[in-house]
Amino acid sequence: MATCVALLRGVNVGGKTLKMEALRTGLEELGFADIRTYVQSGNVVFVSPETSAARLSKKIEDRILDEFGLAVSVLVKTAKEMKQIVKENPFLKDKAIDESKLHVTFLSDIPKGPTVEKLKALATNGERFQTVGSQIYLYCPNGYGRTKLSNNAIEKKLSVVATTRNWRTVNTLLGSDVGKHFWPALKGEKACTFRFSFVRSSRS
Repeated sequence: MATCVALLRGVNVGGKTLKMEALRTGLEELGFADIRTYVQSGNVVFVSPETSAARLSKKIEDRILDEFGLAVSVLVKTAKEMKQIVKENPFLKDKAIDESKLHVTFLSDIPKGPTVEKLKALATNGERFQTVGSQIYLYCPNGYGRTKLSNNAIEKKLSVVATTRNWRTVNTLLGSDVGKHFWPALKGEKACTFRFSFVRSSRS
């Protein structure tokens, strides 16, 4: 069994509406267990007998398309991968960084070629970024809403699927209050500072 996070790209924005309760029901019917969603931007934590992130992504994408008629890209990370993503944020070493301005852009694949060269022209007004594996860590001092390092821009430059979460959401998905019960791969470890409520499927 694998404990995973599904990150949906671009739901509940631009007219692409997907109710989380209906999504939880649909994922239960795929055989997933302990399904929880966080906020409306498409974050799902679940347990599955399937361990392949690629196959899980395809299953969820197909389910959303078949049931809701929405073409949605889905990236899946395991509990261990999420823990590593939090641990590897290079900006946490800088005490001058405002953590509320940090974001992580999750990519569907490790970008090919000189990523920094392709993206550096988009970083303005004190913005900083660093690529680690298939993640881009962003620091947007003026707010993510003003950056040119958007999902669309990154996808165009790197030819990958990209979906971004703020640092609070990333930590919430690895929440220390949830970890002992809900993240068996991280049992007994304090993974983060933030504590928020998940919505759990009423059928589980």
